[in-house]
Amino acid sequence: MELDVDEKLLLDLLNTTPVHDGRPSDLLADRDDGLRWLAGHGQPASAEEWRAARDARAVLQDVVRGDAPPAALARFVEGVLRLASLGEEGIEWTPRLPEGRVAAARAVLTWDALRVSGPGRLRACANDECRLFLIDHSRPNNARWCSMAGCGNRMKARRHYQRTRQARTDG
Repeated sequence: MELDVDEKLLLDLLNTTPVHDGRPSDLLADRDDGLRWLAGHGQPASAEEWRAARDARAVLQDVVRGDAPPAALARFVEGVLRLASLGEEGIEWTPRLPEGRVAAARAVLTWDALRVSGPGRLRACANDECRLFLIDHSRPNNARWCSMAGCGNRMKARRHYQRTRQARTDG
């Protein structure tokens, strides 16, 4: 299933701290990289936006992992308004996001929408060595890894190795 634009923004933001060759990295650590990342995601690209996105990312990662309460996200949505207008099919709501925190506010609002519409579908990869997140849109909601080809395959291979090793020591 393809993610909508806001879900992609949220997931991509959460996943800006991947592990490469066993080393954690930060795709938003450098200001210029952060500005390019924001622009590449259709968000305003300013130093203030970059700092807010980095801060929101850290808190969102903690909230999704269960290491921080949702209330920790409050500062990123202060001043957010929803404007109503009457459209062809009824009322249409348009968010008015605070300047300097547009990407951060959008990511937090998307996190909340997922929390309400699909509780538990946004989660950290089950591979303890991975720092990525996933949004599970499958019917059974049982995806465990950010990538079946990557983390899923490694975890299954690791379990198989442990089982066969245990069988040899037991037998």
